[in-house]
Amino acid sequence: MKFRAARQNRIFQDVVDQIQEAILSNTLKPGDSLPPERELKEMFKTSRGTLREALRVLEQKGLIEIRVGAGGGSVVKDSPGDQFSEGLDLLIRSQKISLDHLAEFREGVEGSVAAIAAQEAKREDISLLEHILEDAHRHVSAGLTHWKNFLELDKKLHQSLARITGNPMYILIHEMVHDNIHRYYDQYLPADQGVLMKNYQDLCDIVNAVREGRSTEARILAQRHVRWFTDYMEDHIRTPAPER
Repeated sequence: MKFRAARQNRIFQDVVDQIQEAILSNTLKPGDSLPPERELKEMFKTSRGTLREALRVLEQKGLIEIRVGAGGGSVVKDSPGDQFSEGLDLLIRSQKISLDHLAEFREGVEGSVAAIAAQEAKREDISLLEHILEDAHRHVSAGLTHWKNFLELDKKLHQSLARITGNPMYILIHEMVHDNIHRYYDQYLPADQGVLMKNYQDLCDIVNAVREGRSTEARILAQRHVRWFTDYMEDHIRTPAPER
């Protein structure tokens, strides 16, 4: 990997831009190591301090991982997805994203994903969704002691629908949202058998629409599913459970 000397009037940003472009264009691939610091200094014609600060910025963006110790160095990460997910987690925990904000966003995304999945799903995709539903049914039948197991399968089914679309944006967004939405569930979705059954039935209806290629119905069902559970959690916020 060769870099040119950084422009001296914007040396710091130029170092960041060159390495970032090499990663985004796949000149540097996931798992590749950047040249040693000494070589990078020579390539960019820059100081050690400027280079290290540029590498820290790239690490904060989720593009590289800086490893220390023997065999250390800067290594290209597989995906910035983890960094995005951590950012969403911080926004949720700091209450910068309300439950209603998230629901409004999810209604559009989940609806689009379900509709596209209904158009694109192949036989093996449907088979996977049905297998997830079979596992989910076993947890529903086992009752509330399997509440968290069911929620994991709920997450798996939503992410599977996203993968059926073949759209990396939908896949990444679904992973981000469903990796972090548990914070709302933990606070505002108390374990309840009726809610468990409602969730399971909604998933069955969505999968059935996808199986039969009914994209408009799949969209509506997914949107209603998100809205119902949001309304349920908001009601719980307004009417907290009585103290014991």
